[in-house]
Amino acid sequence: MTSSLEGLQFPIHSKTNKASTSQMGKDIIAAALANIDPAISLEIKNEKNWRKQYPKYFKALVKHGIKDSKYTLEIAKNGLTKAHQSFDFYHNQNKHSFSDVMTLPHNALHTFKFTGKNDKQPEWYVPYQGKNLQGSELLTQIQIWENLGTIEPSHADALREVIAHPEWLDLSDRTMVLFGAASEAGPLTWLSKWKANIVAVDLQNERVWEKILTTIQNGNATLYAPSKENVNHITDMATLKTKLGANLLTQTQDIAHWLLENPNHLDLAAIAYLDGEKHVRVALAMDAIMEYISQHKVNTSLMFMCTPTDVYAVPEEVISSAHEKFKNRSALNKLLTKSISTVSFKHFFNENNDALIQSNDQKSYGIADCLVVEQGPNYALAKRLQQWRAILARAEGQTVSINIAPSTTTHSVTKNPLLKAAFNGASLFDVEAFKPETTNALMAALWIHDLRNSKSVAHPQTKLNHPLELMMSGANHGGLWRVAYLARTALPFAALYGFANEKLPLKNLFSTKK
Repeated sequence: MTSSLEGLQFPIHSKTNKASTSQMGKDIIAAALANIDPAISLEIKNEKNWRKQYPKYFKALVKHGIKDSKYTLEIAKNGLTKAHQSFDFYHNQNKHSFSDVMTLPHNALHTFKFTGKNDKQPEWYVPYQGKNLQGSELLTQIQIWENLGTIEPSHADALREVIAHPEWLDLSDRTMVLFGAASEAGPLTWLSKWKANIVAVDLQNERVWEKILTTIQNGNATLYAPSKENVNHITDMATLKTKLGANLLTQTQDIAHWLLENPNHLDLAAIAYLDGEKHVRVALAMDAIMEYISQHKVNTSLMFMCTPTDVYAVPEEVISSAHEKFKNRSALNKLLTKSISTVSFKHFFNENNDALIQSNDQKSYGIADCLVVEQGPNYALAKRLQQWRAILARAEGQTVSINIAPSTTTHSVTKNPLLKAAFNGASLFDVEAFKPETTNALMAALWIHDLRNSKSVAHPQTKLNHPLELMMSGANHGGLWRVAYLARTALPFAALYGFANEKLPLKNLFSTKK
């Protein structure tokens, strides 16, 4: 069967001749839960309003996972298996199951090598509110964030360890693969200052490669980039920008085989982002490559950055903190929010009051449900695929760095007017949205901490009571876990405040402080 489609695609329904992203999302989540809760699995399949109701079912994944660590692993395995088997891959106009992608013929990619001109020694600082924080100033700010509940204590401790070990920043012994290397929230800028061997995978796009090449040129790292043609160091920059790159969606197996040629141990970072349904596809493409490389190269490590606007298992102390905030609101706050909640039939300002769930490890965990409906089920599914891979790989003995990054005012976020306004108004609820340069510095340092510190939860020899603790450790959620209300029921008022650009005196009205 021939087709004009190319690469990784959602399956096309035979009757409608169209792809349904909602149906695929339902099928994957239903399959993940099928053996654990057949009733809710059936409910998912019959859900008529997936785009609005999906948070309920993503929460069920976490709830069942908490109950038994075996459930967590089973959910991850079944969900990933269903995804790989359900998507299609078009190669030379023929359709194949995506699960067979690595067996398809592949085209060889050439490697372009380029070393930065700067010989400066590695250093680290955090750009924040117009200053580059280092040393005691940075330690003070880390303590402020921890005291406010903006970051978890484990995140603060990891940053302190990086400050105490500047020698960790010399990455001349690491080969770090960045899928989506030019990503606005990615670590490219910092790795380029830390002598890393950077394998950059990104689209063949002049703007993308101008950014990557300029960043490397100004730093002290070494770049390795894929190209269909053989180019070398004497090729001028204008030409290089048009020659470098590879497409994760259409050259999945080409990239995987190219990476296998690298003689070094690889640290693979899944940081590529695309809008809408493409995000699911690129997440699955990265997953296939990661799985394939991990099977063939010993000591491959994985890295993911989670979004705070998701649903997570969290320590009991986090839930207690959120309850305390709700209890200690000002009298005016209580009156206003209760009135709004009643008038809106409890659509707004709902307490984050889920009961604790006891796990088979005899510990109790809560759920931080910070899903934002407006980001959509495709975004949630793409991020869930990454969590599943991280959980499985770590359980199978692989080093896995997966940390929650804060809400960040990247272009992909701020082009959505509602999300932009909500993040601008997030301070109403003691939530901080970070600028990209701040997030980049914090999360790059956290990755290095996870690789260098053998006691980090990234390393399989560090015991976890429950697999879901892998995402609890090192979290920088910007305060979302500890908000007094269910996050999405407060979002409209954060957005209102953001739209008003702080011209209205709303902050004192909605403050959770007496």
